[in-house]
This record gives sequence, structure tokens and C-alpha cells, in this order.
Amino acid sequence: MIRGIRGATTVEKDTEAEVISAAEKLMAEIIQVNEIDPDTVASVFFSATDEIRSVFPAKALRKFEGWTYVPVTCMREIPVNNSLPFCIRVMIHVNTAKSQEEIKHIYQAGAIALRPDLVKKV
Repeated sequence: MIRGIRGATTVEKDTEAEVISAAEKLMAEIIQVNEIDPDTVASVFFSATDEIRSVFPAKALRKFEGWTYVPVTCMREIPVNNSLPFCIRVMIHVNTAKSQEEIKHIYQAGAIALRPDLVKKV
């Protein structure tokens, strides 16, 4: 079964270092908590809001061992009025035996506001 795993984060400003760092932190947590082996991944889609122009957020994924041949793409998020600015979203399509309820979607920084129902209470 192919399942989608979602995640999102925000940056304070559009610099290559900040975008890559935020995307890397987001992907690291998604990979860890969902126990993702890159050989099970069909594709990864990143999107970014209009404010992010310094770098492709997907570049962060290339820092992870084993992810060299995973198909990755970036796209522009739809510019909806009053939407969360400086936001990076990701959708990972992974082959897994996990149920929908077992998938852990990760929202960090300002993006927690997008899906507070999915954020773990500490």
C-alpha cells in the first residue's frame, strides 16, 4: 500500500541556510518517527509559499544517506489569501504496511497552526 505522509514547517526569512535547515529538520523527524527506508519511497513533493525563493527545499533531502535516487520535486503553493507565509510543505509517498492511523504527520514551527489536531501533546 502506498501512503502519503505530510509535514510542514516555516522559516523566519528566506535565506538558503534557513530554508535548508528547516527542511532538513522536518525531513529528519518524519523519517525517524515513521521509520522510513528510502527504498520504500515512491516520491517526495515539496511546496513553498511565494516568499521562499532562495533555494529549492528539496535540496535538504540530498543530505540524507540513501536518498540519492528518490524522485523529488518542488512546486509553488497556491497563493490563498491570509494563508501561512514562509511555509514549506512536504508530501512523501511511501510503500508501507502501516495503517492511516499509524502514520505520523509532522508539523513544526509556525506550521503547527495548520494541523494542531495532529501535533503530539508533550
